[in-house]
Amino acid sequence: MDRLKQIETLVAVIAKGSLTAAAQAEGVAPAVVGRRIAALEQRLGVKLLLRTTRRISLTHEGSAFLEACQRVLADLATAEASVSAGGVKASGHLRITAPAGFGRRHVAPLVPQFLARHPEVSISLNLSDRVVDIVNEGVDCAVRVGDLPDSSLVSVRLADNRRLCVATPGYLARAGTPLHPSELDRHECLTLSSDASQTRGWAFVIDGVPTHLRPRGRLDCSDGQVLHDWCRAGLGIAWRSTWEVEDEIASGALLSLLDDFSAPPNGIYAVFPQRKHLALRVRLWIDFLKHSYGDPAYWAAPRGAATTLPAP
Repeated sequence: MDRLKQIETLVAVIAKGSLTAAAQAEGVAPAVVGRRIAALEQRLGVKLLLRTTRRISLTHEGSAFLEACQRVLADLATAEASVSAGGVKASGHLRITAPAGFGRRHVAPLVPQFLARHPEVSISLNLSDRVVDIVNEGVDCAVRVGDLPDSSLVSVRLADNRRLCVATPGYLARAGTPLHPSELDRHECLTLSSDASQTRGWAFVIDGVPTHLRPRGRLDCSDGQVLHDWCRAGLGIAWRSTWEVEDEIASGALLSLLDDFSAPPNGIYAVFPQRKHLALRVRLWIDFLKHSYGDPAYWAAPRGAATTLPAP
């Protein structure tokens, strides 16, 4: 407790500009504040403050220590707020991004539920199949589907994601059904353009070896939903996630191809710049996604239907 009080006193002295002002704000004698600072300097073995009759300033060591102290006090305030009034509280603006198709189906519908639980939080949601630079573009958290490139970003796996080759019965009647991934070169393949996130190609396991192919066709697009629509229109073969096509496969509108060569599931991830000093609203959003996607009932719900999540 004495150590915390000393830290609080140092921060108050710098904020108020003098020992006297800090003492007045706390309702104690200036000598009390002076003894706390002296005890802190003695314990650390360094001089933190330079005092003259006119002003007070920080030494080099004091400046570095003050910054660390401010972070400690901010983290402590966040921890206390998270359990005050019997529940978790967060505030501020949350900037999130997700792939367009997945975001429309599995991120945007969850946003109102998250805001209902945290009324002091506001959210900006960016849906794009472009790989958003979350550090330089000021994004707090990205939801990403598929293999992650090596980077300094931190990721949390939220759920598995499996991809399938699909086409309409009409297209297959015209063009034939490929029996091996190598036959895709003879088909119209609907692919994401090079500026989108699917940069490694389509994944298969051929002769026990994970293999990425880059099939070609006359159509490509940076929007996965457009590729899905083209596929449903019978324009070619697409490589889509099960969350996107499972209803149409069940109804027979699309047929799954090359299942014997399917690659193991990759992941759905929450990606963020750093783990240290992560804002409470970001941590709660990631926990909320993990809780939502980890519930089997969530994925079993018909798409387009509202999913009611259990209370936290």
